[in-house]
Order: sequence, then structure tokens, then C-alpha cells
Amino acid sequence: MEFSKIIAVTGKPGLFEILSQTKSGVIVKSLKEDKRFPINATQNISLLENIAIYTLEEEVPLGQIFKIISDKEEGKQCISHKESGNKLTSYFAEILPEYDDERVYTSNIKKVLQWYNILVDAKFDFSSIEVESVEEETEETNS
Repeated sequence: MEFSKIIAVTGKPGLFEILSQTKSGVIVKSLKEDKRFPINATQNISLLENIAIYTLEEEVPLGQIFKIISDKEEGKQCISHKESGNKLTSYFAEILPEYDDERVYTSNIKKVLQWYNILVDAKFDFSSIEVESVEEETEETNS
């Protein structure tokens, strides 16, 4: 399972892996239920690799946050997304101390932690996530 093929679909709970492309959309497999079904082009999908979290300085890619959580939890599940808002924000502050608490809402934190736990249940290898550092991107644009 590649991180670049994992998506979230608006209106559908959980995460999905893209299996193949069709004329009118994509065929996906649910990571929770292992069911396959089509997603048409009119539905909103988000590739997890394109999602980032605001910090006071920059945006941190979701894959990098998953790696930090995985290292902290040693590849096991993190706290439940159903915990209280205070617990969620203090846990997230441990993971990403510089996150922008004015632009990152508790609902965003819930999604990140829920998605991480779904990936753990699906036996995802977080070490396979390749994340370009912001410094490398800055050097490339300055050249």
C-alpha cells in the first residue's frame, strides 16, 4: 500500500486506497472493510499526501505528522479521536508543538488521529512515507 494512493472521500467515513482508474472516476478499496467500489468524478476526494497542517512558520505535510506519531507510539495506535477536545489538543501539541492553534481546529486534529489509527489497523508501514523537507523545496526554488 502506497501513501500516494490513499484518499479520503467527502461524505464517506474512513480512508480508501485507489486500485485503478476508470473513464468516470476511480475504483477504491476501503481500508476498514476491505470492500471495493467506484468513486465517480463528481465526488470530492483528497489525497492524503496533498494535505498539510498549518504551523506558525510553514505547513507540515500529513505524512510527516504520521511519521512523528508512529515514532512516538512505536507503530501502535494513538489516543482515540473521541477523547475530549483538551486531551486532543494537548496530545497534538506534543506531536507538533508549533502548530497554529488558530487555524488548526479540534475537528482537524480528530481527523488526523482517526486517519492515523485507521492506517495502523490496516498495517500501513509509516517508514515508507517519503516526505520532502521544506528546506529542500526552498533550495530548489532559489536555484
